[in-house]
Amino acid sequence: MPIRLTTYRKGNSIPALPGYTIFNSTELFRVYELTRGYEPILIVAYLEERPVAKLLAVIRKSVRLFPPSIIKRCEIYGNGEYFDETQNREELFSYILEHLTHEVLQKSFLIEFRNLDNPLFGYKAFRKNKYFPINWLRVYNSLHSRTPLERLSVSRKRQINKALKNGAYIEVADNDKDITLFSKMLKKAYSSQVRKHFPDLNFFRLLTWQRPDKEMAKIFLVKYKDKIIGGSVCVFSNGNAYLWFSGGMRKTYAFLYPGVLAVWAALTYAREEGYEHFEFMDAGLPFKKHGYREFILRFGGKQSSTRRWFRFRWKWLNKLLCRMYI
Repeated sequence: MPIRLTTYRKGNSIPALPGYTIFNSTELFRVYELTRGYEPILIVAYLEERPVAKLLAVIRKSVRLFPPSIIKRCEIYGNGEYFDETQNREELFSYILEHLTHEVLQKSFLIEFRNLDNPLFGYKAFRKNKYFPINWLRVYNSLHSRTPLERLSVSRKRQINKALKNGAYIEVADNDKDITLFSKMLKKAYSSQVRKHFPDLNFFRLLTWQRPDKEMAKIFLVKYKDKIIGGSVCVFSNGNAYLWFSGGMRKTYAFLYPGVLAVWAALTYAREEGYEHFEFMDAGLPFKKHGYREFILRFGGKQSSTRRWFRFRWKWLNKLLCRMYI
């Protein structure tokens, strides 16, 4: 029986689908759909009328320091979800990847697959469709054995204790005013410290409030004298917690370590709620020195090797990079 692929570009046209991860969910599709500058695409593989696999991608604008300064890029978290054990997952992924590449490359300068659970999965399909890999790192904390406090470095414990003693405190965002102020604060922190891209305010509103009956995400706030000086966004999926965004006003309030408390708030919550692992979404390239990775490793996490797959629209550039990295 042949596999049929269907592309969904509007949330109201998506039927009820099985699934267990937020990164391929209809809920995240709707968050993307209602966020300015984002264009989601959901590809579903059907066997007759039965869904057997799905993959969510999002096209967004990206500002760069070198030409072309403004591009559209497509991002995919993971390799998709699969619902039929009798079907070959590698073959299903190959069909979906070829279809996605054809659909997306017309609009996007770059396609990127990131946060792969299994870096070896889909290797032949990626190569067949002219993607190239770049080695990356994952950092995650196990939450089911030792407590987060037991895993902390001595310096990190000292910073947390000092921050709390000096008057900083942690809250969960539960109103629109706090989410708005958090978004403005973190956008400034990202533009000056981390990276250029930062989502629109609606992204955070919808991510935390879209499903009151289901814990998709939480925003943790670090406050001092009722002012938001730091915070983090943590999403929950398939028994694990993922730190998607975090930061703080580390220069203005250096003695309160807002960036440290922002991570600590999400980490301790995940442990208390029974999640098995806590993963940092972007640990960076495997260089010897990497400031953010050194920062998060002091929370007691482990690092492991993974990879990301890329495909550029410009054929000459993509061909050159394939020769360099393969």
